[in-house]
Amino acid sequence: MGLLDSVLGSVLGGQPSAGAGQDSGVAGLLGTLLANPQLLQLITGLLADDGAHGGLGGLLDKFRQAGLGEVAASWVGSGQNQPISGDQLGEVLGPDMMADLAARLGTDPGAAAGQLSQILPGLIDHLTPSGEAPQSGLGNSGDLMGMLGGLLAAR
Repeated sequence: MGLLDSVLGSVLGGQPSAGAGQDSGVAGLLGTLLANPQLLQLITGLLADDGAHGGLGGLLDKFRQAGLGEVAASWVGSGQNQPISGDQLGEVLGPDMMADLAARLGTDPGAAAGQLSQILPGLIDHLTPSGEAPQSGLGNSGDLMGMLGGLLAAR
């Protein structure tokens, strides 16, 4: 994962961010992702336009189809982020995708869904600071890594 290591390593100076492991704030979110590179790869695959899941727009569509469009919209919008449970996220992504994500994380689908449910709302919120999903998406994997590096630099 050379590009990610390069971007985040240069921003952090090779050190984990202060507040890593906290559940709130961009430093805590990115610290959690830095501590688990596999989770970062999975989230990048979910959100990047060149990912297998249709990027942010595709993910938001999955939420709408599952009847949880308002939950995901709250993460993009400028108001309070609505929480999502691991079970709800598993319903949105479906059992096959959750099994694939869990296998890549080396855990079971319930644990993988729980991890994603803790990270995804805040991360999407921080990646959409204007309160709207960009019509062109968040960009490819490289663009997304640049945005994450920018969030770290801004903290």
